[in-house]
Amino acid sequence: MRRASDASAVPERPRTDRTCLIVDDSRVIRKVARTILEVLGYKINEAENGEEALAKCKAAMPDLILVDWNMPVMSGLEFVTALRSLPGECRPKVVFCTTNSDTDDIRKGIEAGADEYVIKPFDHRSLKAKLQRIGAA
Repeated sequence: MRRASDASAVPERPRTDRTCLIVDDSRVIRKVARTILEVLGYKINEAENGEEALAKCKAAMPDLILVDWNMPVMSGLEFVTALRSLPGECRPKVVFCTTNSDTDDIRKGIEAGADEYVIKPFDHRSLKAKLQRIGAA
């Protein structure tokens, strides 16, 4: 028979029912982010720009969106603004993942509706810490 104190010794497995949309025009960044997020238990979908991402969100809203700022067709800022204006109750967590490190850009991203902001290059530890802050790790 297991005691309540034994439960804390069992490692917690990541949930596998969570979905993440990675939006970045760089295949390399999408691959790095995919590797990290799959370890955290996310099922991954990808988009190369904000327009493609918005269409995917309209079809099936993910739990988490990791989005670059600087992309062709529709920027990350334009995407987040459009995403947050969609009707409905579903509000995925949104994390900007960009080289834009200026405090004004960070403020604009958060004001547009992002939940967090991570600067490229990032690693497993830094991305996981940002996701933990918003309850998405």
